[in-house]
Amino acid sequence: MHDERTANLLGATALAVSDLMFSTARQRTALSESSAAALVVLSVTPGLSVTELGRRIGLTQSAAARMVDALEASALARRFPGQGREVAVHLTGGGRTSARRLLTARGAGLADVLAPLDADERRALADLLGKLLTGLYTQTGNAHLLCRLCDRPSCTKDAVCPVGQAERDATT
Repeated sequence: MHDERTANLLGATALAVSDLMFSTARQRTALSESSAAALVVLSVTPGLSVTELGRRIGLTQSAAARMVDALEASALARRFPGQGREVAVHLTGGGRTSARRLLTARGAGLADVLAPLDADERRALADLLGKLLTGLYTQTGNAHLLCRLCDRPSCTKDAVCPVGQAERDATT
């Protein structure tokens, strides 16, 4: 019974936090969830092909192409010739600015979520979340998809990213 309650509490919390992050993304950038994720992904890995960008944010190639069309129409991204037949996607200056604004707003919203916890509770939660993310990586096998809206520098500033470590462990 206790595990059912814990699972239910986790589900409600995860949904609320997800809603908060995507609501913030829409308010700050007026973009869809996938477009907001694309901005964040391209801000740390510019030059991805449309297909690879789609894979990293959970879209098919055709859906990713339509999303990149929308980013280009909004002057947030541009396509450039890549290797072979591939097309590389890069953010414009406006796209980089939007990605920064998005991550700043996301961080502020998540800080508000954590506000009721003291420092020891936050450290304990970080350890537990690391374990959960490691398990989620084992289930999904896609670090990029798990971290599509991550503020990577804040995750790796004082610690090792649990998803990145799980990925390295899986390949060794």
